[in-house]
Parts: sequence; structure tokens; C-alpha cells
Amino acid sequence: MQQKAPRRTRERILELSLRLFNEFGEPNITTTVIAEEMNISPGNLYYHFRNKDDIVNSIFVQFEAEIERILTVPKGRRSNIDDVWMYLHLMFELIWRYRFFYRDLNDLLSRNRKLELHFKQILDHKIKVAQQLCEDLRSEGSLEASDVAIEAMATNMVVVATYWLSYEYVRNPRKYSEQQSMADALARGCYQVLSQIGPYLRNETSLLFQKLSEEYLKKLK
Repeated sequence: MQQKAPRRTRERILELSLRLFNEFGEPNITTTVIAEEMNISPGNLYYHFRNKDDIVNSIFVQFEAEIERILTVPKGRRSNIDDVWMYLHLMFELIWRYRFFYRDLNDLLSRNRKLELHFKQILDHKIKVAQQLCEDLRSEGSLEASDVAIEAMATNMVVVATYWLSYEYVRNPRKYSEQQSMADALARGCYQVLSQIGPYLRNETSLLFQKLSEEYLKKLK
């Protein structure tokens, strides 16, 4: 059996930095800390990355590539409530994987022009996808709302999703990184985002939403 090639130092630095940023917050981690955790010299670290912003930007490139794959709607057919549910699950899992971007968002954007511009584009893209999902539900008779209501709905969905983990962190910072707390936080986030369109759902889709909501709420008790 062919053995896997060892990961390159650059990849290991990015993987470790992501873990440290997620666990302790990006402002609290320096390149010195990263080098010590890697058991390499600062000079070796700077050979691969000029500074911490270079590390953050490289992680963001990975995040941006992954989120672009998620920010799509089904091709060849209209979206249904199951598509919305799956989309939210995938989105929240990705948000959790790169959670320091969301928890430290305001601080990062205030000092990193690249992140400021690109994150704004991501938010705009998220809103367009959410709007398209809602319009598809309306087209198939599963949702009843005006264009203005759908636009507001889509924006609210993205706002809740973007700041949900910050809200969860404030609620219980000591348990923020625990596995079960994470699972519950993601479930609550999905429910809260989807609840934005709940009142507008009609017919069988409304009944399905109620069923999904009841199942989720039971798990969170």
C-alpha cells in the first residue's frame, strides 16, 4: 500500500493556526505562539508566511473556496424546503469550521482590507441565494410573500446565520467549544434561520416545517 506523503510545513501551519484561532480567538494568537506550537523557529514560520495577516488571508482563501461551493441552488428544478434545510446545515457546519472569522469578524474587517471586501461579497452572495430559495418556494406554491417581504426575509436569514455563533458565545463562552454544545448551537441556528420563513409557508410545506421544527426542538430540550 502506498503511504501518504507527509503534509508540508505550510499546510500544517494553516491547520494549526485555524485550530488556535478557533479555540482562543485570532487576536489572542501571535506568530510566536504558532511557531512554538509547531515546534519550529519563527524564521521557519516567516519563510512560509510574512506575518499573521498572511496566515489569516491564506485560511480565508480556503474558506472562500469552500463557501462558494455551497452557495448554489439546485440546477434544472426549483428548490424545495428540504433544499433549504440542507443548505442551512452545510452553511452552519462550514461556519463552525471557520468560526473565528465570524466570532472575530468586526475586529478582522477593521484591519484587513482584503477580508472586508471579500466578506461583503460573500454576504451579498448569501442573500442572493437565500432570496432565490424563497422565490423558488413561492413559485411552487409553498410560500406566500411579496418581493419586498422575500428580500427582507433573505437579509434576515443571512444576518442571523452570520452572527449566530457570536450570540452563542456570549450565552455560554465556557462551553463554546464543547462538541455537544457545538451540535446544539448549530441545530438552534438552523432552526432560528428557517423560522424566518416559517410564517410564510403554505400547504404541505408548512406542515413539513412544523414537523421538522418539532423534531429539532425535542433534541434541544
